[in-house]
This record gives sequence, structure tokens and C-alpha cells, in this order.
Amino acid sequence: MTRKPLRLAILDATGKLEAAGVPSARVDAELLASHIVGVERGRLGLVPLVEPEIIDAYMKTVEQRAKRIPLQYITGTTALGNIDVEVGPGVFVPRPETELLLGWALAFLERVDTKPPVVVDLCTGSGALALAVANARPDAEVHAVEIDPPALAWARRNADLRAEQGDTPITLHHGDVTDRTLLTDLDGRVDLIVSNPPYIPLGAELEPEVVDHDPHCALFGGADGLSVIEPMIGTIARLLRVGGAAGVEHDDSHGRQVAELFERRRIFAGVEEHPDLAGRPRFVVASRVAVSKTDVSGH
Repeated sequence: MTRKPLRLAILDATGKLEAAGVPSARVDAELLASHIVGVERGRLGLVPLVEPEIIDAYMKTVEQRAKRIPLQYITGTTALGNIDVEVGPGVFVPRPETELLLGWALAFLERVDTKPPVVVDLCTGSGALALAVANARPDAEVHAVEIDPPALAWARRNADLRAEQGDTPITLHHGDVTDRTLLTDLDGRVDLIVSNPPYIPLGAELEPEVVDHDPHCALFGGADGLSVIEPMIGTIARLLRVGGAAGVEHDDSHGRQVAELFERRRIFAGVEEHPDLAGRPRFVVASRVAVSKTDVSGH
């Protein structure tokens, strides 16, 4: 059978995805081709011709993407930091913006003298953030918490895969990040907390890939988007040691409100708002400081 030009198939796929309203249609067309052919996206030009069955398989993935099924569900993986994790129906797909939170977290750990440094990821989802930290810092003791059983199953799967590849195993916990009894054995011992919690306000307009596929419990945080973040700050305050820090991702509509939730408690200082690459508010960081018992009782 005559081999066919991959470049023409990618152009055809791009047109189909554009007609379906897919953002970054050309990028997604190339990423799907990369997935099917088994080469890096930047090396697709080195594969000018492919067998007809490869084109057929490729166009089937394009049809899926045109239905606004998330690209990562089709390829089965997504990247964060230096690792890939598996994702699919039932788990939130990590966003590129979370790379910024990861970068801040790793920079903070560079300044931590605790051996081993203790890290907790609240609302871990697929486990991506916790596992990326564990990959970058094999000396760390990393804990990850997730309430949703399907997401926790994905996190366990990814944790097992990363451990098989030689990363330091993380400890997964099935729990509610707003529960006052969560991880009480770590009270006052944690150096770093990171979290990408549900934070989208109810009623927000979202792309089909998000609203039709990401678990709603991983997306929405009540009417104002703060129904998980606000009580979770109490958990953060309890777990962090003096000198420890937390970074919490949030919606771009309420960054100042999240900062104020930290600022209201005297046990937090150094509250800073961090933007994403587009300049939108993306995550807030705060440090735990020493206060008297009177201050703690009065927040």
C-alpha cells in the first residue's frame, strides 16, 4: 500500500479541529500525530510518509478531539515538571499554570534545612504535583491528600508508576482537606504545603473540555469559589511548622480574597500574590510565623 504524507494529514486535522472550535487546533493536531507516530512533536518533520493505517488511527484521535474530549484523555498522559502522569475520565487534568506553583515550591525547598523536608499536597487529584516534587527532591517525605475515590485511584496508579521508575515513594491519604482531624500526626511538622484545590465559582463559563470531562468536585468551590480554600487554611495553619510555607492556587477572580484569608491570621506572614504568565492572579503564598497562644486563639 502506498504510504501517505503525514504533513497533509496534520493540515486536514487542523482544519477539522478549527471547525470544531478547538483552541490551539494546529498544536493539538501535531501533538496527536506525535502520540500516534511515537516521535516528539518537534521531530514530526523527520517522518514525511506513514502507512495508511497510521493515518486512519490518527484521524480517529482527531475525531475524538473534535468532540472536545480533552487532549490528555486521548493521549492518556500529561506532564508536570520533569514527569509524566497518567490521566483519564474521573480525574482533573493538571494545567500548565501549575508549573509556576511547582517552581515556587522547589525554590522554597532549596532554603529548607529540615532533613528530610516534609511536604504535603492538599487536593492532589492525579498526584501530579506531589509526584513532581518527589521526583525533583528524592530526599523529601511527601504526603498527598485526595477526597474523591476515582481521583485517588489515579493518584495511586501514578504513585506506583513513579516508584517503579525509581522515584522516592509518596504517601497517599484518602481524606478531606477541611477536616480538623486530617494528618494530626504531622501537626507543626510540615515544611511546605502546596494545593491546587477546587476554586472555580459556580456558574462560571467553561470550555467543554473542562465542564464536560473534569470532575466537578475538582473544579467548583461554591458560589464564590472559596468553599474549600477558606476552611483549608485552618488545616494549613495547623500542619505547618514555624518557618514553613504554603502555596495555594486560586481562580483569577479572587486572588486578593485568598490573600486576605491568610492575612487575617496572625500566624501567617509574607503573604504574596503570584500571577501566571498572562499576568492573571494565579496563586498565593504565605509563611508560618511564631505567635503567642493568645494570638493563636484569636487567629
